Amino acid sequence: MKRAVFAFTVGVAMTAAMVSATPADAQMGGGHHRRGDSGDQKPAKKPKVDERAYNEALKTIPDSKEKFDPWGSLGVSSAEKKPK
Repeated sequence: MKRAVFAFTVGVAMTAAMVSATPADAQMGGGHHRRGDSGDQKPAKKPKVDERAYNEALKTIPDSKEKFDPWGSLGVSSAEKKPK
């Protein structure tokens, strides 16, 4: 009877150790290559920036007629604000 309890206790302890070690193994697996990954793939090229098109697009943005008020959403009007 004592052997059965001991065997059961050891089995439960081993199962608990395996279950608790599984997440650590999943987090530490960053350095391994997957099967079939030969590493021959070239990194994706960045698209070339067209400076002329960028500058033309900047010219099409209209100028703001009024100054942006970052505190405007608080409901404080500019007349109520006190200048320092």
